[in-house]
Amino acid sequence: MTEARAPVLIPHDHGITAVDAEYGWLGQSAAHVVVRDGRALVVDSGTAHAVPRLLAALERLGVAREAVDYLFVTHVHLDHAGGAGALLARLPRARAVLHPRGAPHLIDPAKLIAGTKAVYGEAAYARLYGEILPLPAERIVITQDGDRLTLGASSFEIWHTPGHALHHHVLVDPAARAIFSGDTFGVSYREFDTARGAWVLATCTPTQFDPEQLRASIRRIVAWRPAAVYLMHYSRVGNAEALAAEQLAQIDAFVAMAERHRTDPARHAALRAAMLELWRARLRAHGCRLDDARIDELLELDLELNVQGLEAWLERRR
Repeated sequence: MTEARAPVLIPHDHGITAVDAEYGWLGQSAAHVVVRDGRALVVDSGTAHAVPRLLAALERLGVAREAVDYLFVTHVHLDHAGGAGALLARLPRARAVLHPRGAPHLIDPAKLIAGTKAVYGEAAYARLYGEILPLPAERIVITQDGDRLTLGASSFEIWHTPGHALHHHVLVDPAARAIFSGDTFGVSYREFDTARGAWVLATCTPTQFDPEQLRASIRRIVAWRPAAVYLMHYSRVGNAEALAAEQLAQIDAFVAMAERHRTDPARHAALRAAMLELWRARLRAHGCRLDDARIDELLELDLELNVQGLEAWLERRR
């Protein structure tokens, strides 16, 4: 793990604080700390490199490590869960709250590590994720759709939301009228904000992207009419109805481009070009004034992962 230094904190209402996980760049990934009645929970750990910053954030917020009751892991992709084992080891009373499909991969992370290395390569894996520690099975809470968590006087509901991944669930916070959505409700970088508000891109990363399930999960979130959705990439957004419509339109376009290039010998390159063209056009329509080079830089990681996800989906269908 990297040496602890002053964390970047973004305070929100209802006892919610975003902690920049410093994955990629500042403003790319955020874990969230929720404090109610002197008790706390953390939504997603970030990578192992983020753990010192989360511990420092708890100290700055005046939250004792013994006051953290839960680490809610939205899904086990390592940008969200790579630091879960290391963080739990430093939170003596906390339990990790996991989807039943994801829990085995954090109890024994060998396959998860191997799969991530296959996507990113050995060198990038070491730089991005660090050491992955297993979670002790006795400190894990396995969820079912509709389960509830209690934190102080607050009650949270858990929804299973497949589409981005089969093992994805979200945390619903009625007190804040908010949902902590992991990646189910897409990615929204603050660099793309305009006078029209936030812009969001739909995520179809490898290996479990399913367009029908993702559409249903997005519609479930927006039907609840949240005042805010807390994304890991990046933190609080409002206007959920418009952001849901944007994602649903993108998913339709992704499916169409995947079918169009299904048998293309240069399919990967063709999908990259088509998706980037789509995102640039939609950003321009949103009023984004960044030049193409900056847009491409900000979207590069999502572009490559989304294309891999589309190709994995095509191969499963075949």
